[in-house]
Amino acid sequence: MSATNEQLGVMKLQDALRRAQAIGLDLVEVAPNASPPVCKIVDFGKYRYDLSKQDKDRKSTGSKLKEIKFRVNIDPHDYGIKVRHAEEFLDKGNKVKVHLQFRGRELSHKELGFQLMQRLKEDLSTMGQAEMEPKLMGKSIGMTISPLPANKRKRRFAPPTEDLPPDTDDDDDDDSEE
Repeated sequence: MSATNEQLGVMKLQDALRRAQAIGLDLVEVAPNASPPVCKIVDFGKYRYDLSKQDKDRKSTGSKLKEIKFRVNIDPHDYGIKVRHAEEFLDKGNKVKVHLQFRGRELSHKELGFQLMQRLKEDLSTMGQAEMEPKLMGKSIGMTISPLPANKRKRRFAPPTEDLPPDTDDDDDDDSEE
């Protein structure tokens, strides 16, 4: 193949090398196991750079660390929403770092914070496992949860369904008016 991805066909090694030198580029073997081996006329430095860039792209698609912050006196509805978000992150294969922030006098009731973290750990037990147990760090409690393998995950807090069932009570209302 030439530098413009144009196929040059099957040729001898000497002819391919001469053609690459005439253009001022290198002859790089792309698929050595193919029959016949596939070579490409490219700048070798640029070719290596592109390969390393593709490698980095593949590695960066791994798990990311998402963070969710809680407070000790969180409303049950807010708690449910945050747990649902944590489930979504774990479902996508990301790790979740949970932070429980104390303010002022709340720090004197650390046991409430640890109870909340324990409850959160149990609620997310079907999606992930605690990589780092709840630990007091200054004025906050931190915990890291890593996702379970995809075949073992089971969501408990499913997102609300947007489809509403059809309303069939309209016919009954007409009878009561007569």
